[in-house]
Amino acid sequence: MKKNQTITSVILIIAIFLLASQPSCKTIKDLAQSFTNLQKCKFKLQNVDNFSLIGISLANKNSLSQFSITDAAKLFNAFSSKSFPAEFTLNVSAYNPNDGSSGTSATTATLTSFDWQLYIDDVPTISGNISKPIEIPGSGQTTIIPLTMSLDLYKFFSNKGYEGIVNLALAIGGLNGSPARLKLDAKPTISTPLGAISYPGRITIIDKEFR
Repeated sequence: MKKNQTITSVILIIAIFLLASQPSCKTIKDLAQSFTNLQKCKFKLQNVDNFSLIGISLANKNSLSQFSITDAAKLFNAFSSKSFPAEFTLNVSAYNPNDGSSGTSATTATLTSFDWQLYIDDVPTISGNISKPIEIPGSGQTTIIPLTMSLDLYKFFSNKGYEGIVNLALAIGGLNGSPARLKLDAKPTISTPLGAISYPGRITIIDKEFR
């Protein structure tokens, strides 16, 4: 008799556990809705910071005439040596629309991979990925993803000539520079309550709108 009571108790405990662990229809619906919303995270090129050409900052310059004689000589010598290394930070703005306004709970999206290739004047250049996951809260605010760029402009734009490359650099990272001549071809991967998901295809990220 005692043995039967023990077995009954064990079965009852297991039954309670199974019932408690079963997701309700509402929970499944919420997870599915979260999955849908998180796929819609959008991205935009925000701005360019700390642009340097062969180690010379362009932050306060608009034209070739604003370089000192010494810096101008360094630039010309670099071009003559067929090397024009540039470094800058491209800030990408990310927006997570899953802020709870659609009836589901506000959910943080985690960007686990951001495979990208940089285009300048529609010319494919370097590629890379983020070094660690980045959280994008569903708060209605944007999150900045800083991408460090390091490339030899001569390698991709030697046909523009000396002044052409310098003017290109100034247009991107000079005093009034902008990312208008840049694009990112990217494939984000986002972690959700249902696991990691990749966007169906690659997206082209520009500075004029979220995509």
